[in-house]
Amino acid sequence: MRKVLAAFLVIWAGFAGAQQQAQAEQVVIAALGDSLTQGYGLMQSDGFVPQLEAWLKDQGQDVALINAGVSGDTTAGGLARAAWTLTPDVDAMIVTLGGNDLLRGLPPAQARANIEGILQAARDADVEVLLIGMQAPGNFGPDYKAEFDAIYPDLAQAYGTIFLDSFFAGLSEDGAPADPAAFRAWFQADGIHPNRAGVTRIVQGIGPSVLALIEAVQAGQ
Repeated sequence: MRKVLAAFLVIWAGFAGAQQQAQAEQVVIAALGDSLTQGYGLMQSDGFVPQLEAWLKDQGQDVALINAGVSGDTTAGGLARAAWTLTPDVDAMIVTLGGNDLLRGLPPAQARANIEGILQAARDADVEVLLIGMQAPGNFGPDYKAEFDAIYPDLAQAYGTIFLDSFFAGLSEDGAPADPAAFRAWFQADGIHPNRAGVTRIVQGIGPSVLALIEAVQAGQ
């Protein structure tokens, strides 16, 4: 009887250990952003976060994504939410902010300080980051554009984050669609927010960078 009990305990310990290992291997990623992340104008399942999670699982990844996107959010809003977004279970974070700063013409120096604050919060929490860049339109002038566009690569280098230059990289292989009409086909009527098919293309463009993010998390575990 004792031998049977001992064998049972060994088997149970192995099973419990396997369960704990499986749970530990799951990577939890928070997507901190604005309406592009939140999925504005789309059914929940068609938004960026659900589509990205499904794509990653199709790649064989054990992941859980948290939608930390808030429509209309600026970099200041993202900074204000960063601390409580970075809960102990979060292993990595995707940061996609700055579009609403541009729409309001806010100072680039302010956006830089806010994004740096987010990256510092992630560093303090020992969380890996994928920083996705944003490019300013030309109507604010060349100086504004140069200062704003430089924020993301500069901070990515300074904080050692994974970097992707544009959220919309997946909509064109070369980043500059030759046919504007075809490019517009990936967007909703407002011309700002992608439609379901556009999000699918966006996820395909961002996906490899997220895989690199997951690899960075796993390397540090």
